[in-house]
Amino acid sequence: MAIRVIAQRRVLKIGKNPGAKKFVMRPELYTSLTEKKVFAEAATHSGISSGVIKAAWDAAGEVIRTWATEGHSVPLPGLGTMRFGVRSKAVEDLEDVKTGLISTRRIVFTPSVDVKDELKNTSIQITCLDEEGNVLKRITSGDNGDIEDSEDSENGNQSQNGGNSSSQSGNTPTPPADEPDYDQPSGD
Repeated sequence: MAIRVIAQRRVLKIGKNPGAKKFVMRPELYTSLTEKKVFAEAATHSGISSGVIKAAWDAAGEVIRTWATEGHSVPLPGLGTMRFGVRSKAVEDLEDVKTGLISTRRIVFTPSVDVKDELKNTSIQITCLDEEGNVLKRITSGDNGDIEDSEDSENGNQSQNGGNSSSQSGNTPTPPADEPDYDQPSGD
């Protein structure tokens, strides 16, 4: 298994060097899988009927949504944890705190160590194309598999240990004092 990426030479229209030709990478598009296919595959792997799997998944989804909207960090077995959060501006004075400071509501997913390790150990295959889409060469990754941690990357940090982060699932990191946008768990 490999993650497929396209690196296509394009004329840059914005940035520091408009008009320059550079290779721009993008993931090769995959098709979206249907729920029916996912349930059928899970049934094949587990020996449980796809109808029972769908009923259990629907029930788990309802519980996850309910608990997440109550402010909990909810485990997604085999995948990681998810929680709801907000992005908001910071203010100094109590009188300035209001709901208008919230710019977006967010879903925060923290993958498990197993999921991060799977990504770290998955090769990346790059197909290099010219402007017309002709294949110039193909490359298989030789990188060290560093994983960007979504919570760390929002604060300008990137995991350097392949995703084996020491942060605990469910804990909200304390943002630096000079950071204008904060990710805070939602809740009443």
